[in-house]
Amino acid sequence: MSATSIAEKKTGSKMVRETFPVLEMTCAACAVSVESMLKSTEGVKDAGVNFANQDAWVEYNPALATPETLQQTIRSIGYDLVIEKENATGIKEAAQQQHYRAVKQRTTWSGILSLPIVIIGMFFMNWPAANYSMMALATPVVFYFGRSYFINAWNQARHRKANMDTLVALSTGIAYLFSVFNTFFPGFWHQRGLHAHVYFEAAAVVIAFISLGKLLEEKAKSNTSSAIKKLMGLQPKTVTLVYPGGHQGEIPIAAVKTGDTLLVKPGEKIPVDGALISGASFVDESMISGEPVPVEKTSGNKVFAGTINQKGSFQFRAEKVGAETLLSQIIRLVQEAQGSKAPVQKLVDKIAGIFVPVVIGISILTFIVWMLSGADNAFTHALLTAVTVLVIACPCALGLATPTAIMVGVGKGAENNILIKDAESLELAHRVNAVILDKTGTITEGKPIVSDLVFADGVAVAALKAVLLGIEQQSEHPLAEAVVAHLKAQGVAPAVIEKVETVTGKGIAAVYKGKQYLVGSTALLTEKGIRVNPLQAANMEDLQQQAKTVVAFAEDDKVVAIIAIADMIKATSKQAIQNLQQQGIDVYMLTGDNRQTAAAIAREVGLQHYKAGVLPAGKAAFVKELQANGKIVAMVGDGINDSHALAQADVSIAMGRGSDIAIDVAKMTLITSDLNTIPKALKLSRRTVQAIRQNLFWAFIYNVIGIPVAAGVLYPFNGFLLDPMIAGAAMALSSVSVVSNSLRLKFTRLL
Repeated sequence: MSATSIAEKKTGSKMVRETFPVLEMTCAACAVSVESMLKSTEGVKDAGVNFANQDAWVEYNPALATPETLQQTIRSIGYDLVIEKENATGIKEAAQQQHYRAVKQRTTWSGILSLPIVIIGMFFMNWPAANYSMMALATPVVFYFGRSYFINAWNQARHRKANMDTLVALSTGIAYLFSVFNTFFPGFWHQRGLHAHVYFEAAAVVIAFISLGKLLEEKAKSNTSSAIKKLMGLQPKTVTLVYPGGHQGEIPIAAVKTGDTLLVKPGEKIPVDGALISGASFVDESMISGEPVPVEKTSGNKVFAGTINQKGSFQFRAEKVGAETLLSQIIRLVQEAQGSKAPVQKLVDKIAGIFVPVVIGISILTFIVWMLSGADNAFTHALLTAVTVLVIACPCALGLATPTAIMVGVGKGAENNILIKDAESLELAHRVNAVILDKTGTITEGKPIVSDLVFADGVAVAALKAVLLGIEQQSEHPLAEAVVAHLKAQGVAPAVIEKVETVTGKGIAAVYKGKQYLVGSTALLTEKGIRVNPLQAANMEDLQQQAKTVVAFAEDDKVVAIIAIADMIKATSKQAIQNLQQQGIDVYMLTGDNRQTAAAIAREVGLQHYKAGVLPAGKAAFVKELQANGKIVAMVGDGINDSHALAQADVSIAMGRGSDIAIDVAKMTLITSDLNTIPKALKLSRRTVQAIRQNLFWAFIYNVIGIPVAAGVLYPFNGFLLDPMIAGAAMALSSVSVVSNSLRLKFTRLL
């Protein structure tokens, strides 16, 4: 048992998991440092830090650790943790904007002061005051505009850690101090027959280039979270509150409480989730559901935060506010997914953690080898190559490779009504080769409607419709609701039924004006000895072949009407299934319905594989069976009965209009009824994994080639030595190129 588990048992406190913004991180190695410090804090069970979105999640025992102790731990190594819950996002954004302005100012002034240093170093080296002029210009660049690198490196060193700032501080600091020595004591080298070289331009320009790289990186990283900003933009800042006396007033959205009555005018965004009390309108819910047609809202109907009122004004009662609204939950899911780590990232984090010490070791080894080489100006070459190795090494590109692609991929998914809960499912989905679809509510609409109502010849149709409506109104069965809706739409007035009795699992019996009526299955008719004439029997058989549920309506001893109820196939189901099959994916349909209905549905949508009469446990067993045969299985469902199979599947996808349990279990949620989002989600996974692999390839290849070249491996062959200034520019470019490659995902067509 772990120490944390023992402590948890002793204190009796339950673990809590919270996410905190982290400030002042400058590279991937910083994220590794913050993560390791959090994990080593007493009471912390687990923690993770994402450099790309600057967030940390911590699972801790509140009896042993508090947000304040976590904050103190992180501050001790030069970073900060935002623990204020009220406006954590606002504080983080303000800090990021301030950081961006500081980096921009640092970059601008470093560039302005470095330019004359380069000009003097290239064209006016023989000017007597050249060295002193370059030193005067380089000093503020290195120690004022570049001070953050030295401060951060020192904070890391105090805890025996190293990061990107360590490399920058060592390389520029050594180059600057060596140049100062040569400026004031040139005779030391002249006595040995060597020229006293200075590298003020290298120290200054490296700071300028790295600052420029950071500026471009910050700009690019802010673009990766544009999906979150769009979602947050759906929330209005103020609302119109209707007070108990009827008068109105504008209040901030944060002040809204459950039970408040709010007014929404035409064109306004709905602020929180609730139900209409008065008024009526059409509401554009496309940003939540993906459905383009505005939805009619009348008294009692639900409305959701972020959707837009179109026509009339209405008042509604607030039911879910703040973090409980559907929009807030979507934002939270997207943020958590963007902050989660793909399996490949765990390996990358380990590499980033040991990368800096290894680079420092290579730099020292380079210095020693050059000193032992016996070459002319060996010390100068040794120092220059050691500095260049420190400058060119870039753990940032490595650290950004996976999280930036995941952030953009998750954001792209959110824009296409695909909510991805964690990076692991996004990374795994590209390997899916079997998709299981539930029938009801997934392939079909999940809303039974009456497709056929056929009365026998010579009966009083109008009177029988009134009786049928009167009987079905007293049933709670979903099929009865479909009949009631159908008859009410025709303007039928219900008859007042004297006696009604439910026959469990078979139908309903009633008495009206002395006559016996039955509405139910053919099994109920057989049980009661009611005859079905050959024409009606053939009609019922034909309707069942069309995947329709057939209900009979009988008066005394004869059937007076046949009712066919269909769960209509979604318009997009057939196309979506074809898209999946064209990608080489096996598609299976599972349903609890009878084999005849299942076969008809499968035939209509072009499915070869289906199973009928499947219970919830059977769905999970079928997933296991496919997995045992080597399949990577995606399960798509919308009901509570699908939750077991969703939990078993490799990739679980819930239809967003389904049950809360299905959505909670699933790793992906489609907030639309369009099945075409499934092939979209799988394609998004392929493109995201492709971007991750490209990023990692370039990040690794850059360091594999760059570090040996910087160490002078080409010198024996062609006399080439890499200038530290060029190394600084290349290092900056590597991070920018990785982020830019991830941003290409934003422009991917998913279908």
